[in-house]
Amino acid sequence: MNTPHIELLDYGWGLSSLGLILVAGSDAAICAILVGDDRSSLLKELQQSFPAARIRQDDGRLAKRISTVIRCLEQPQALSELPVLEMRGTEFQRRVWNALQHIPVGSTVSYSALAEQIGAPAAVRAVAGACAANKLAVLVPCHRVVRSNGELSGYRWGVQRKQFLLQRERQWVKEAG
Repeated sequence: MNTPHIELLDYGWGLSSLGLILVAGSDAAICAILVGDDRSSLLKELQQSFPAARIRQDDGRLAKRISTVIRCLEQPQALSELPVLEMRGTEFQRRVWNALQHIPVGSTVSYSALAEQIGAPAAVRAVAGACAANKLAVLVPCHRVVRSNGELSGYRWGVQRKQFLLQRERQWVKEAG
């Protein structure tokens, strides 16, 4: 009798200027970077995001990936070290997430402009939903998407973090320019 393959995801913890981070992945890639204020909420979010996976803590095995993720979160020039990411979602979500990765550091785009960019101009709400479903905080930069009038809207990890990220990125661009 064949037993179904159960995916194993390792996870570990780190601290960044955004707060506590949980990094999870398989041998091949990182599939979640979650940001929050307490371990129990982040672990619950990971379990809900990957209900069929066996999840185990292994900070040591993930230490190098966690430090790379933190470097990428803290320094935009470190994005050249970007670890392998596995974007798990629908085809539409992956199209949105891929487009997000092409928004330059320090820039923003509206939900409607992003919908047009991916060839789905009527799918503004679906684009917002894809941003909200992103499990790869900051490295898939949904924080760079704003309302059409330029105002901030919701952010999975809190509007204050979104505002902090955008201000910090603008400052980096200003200092580099």
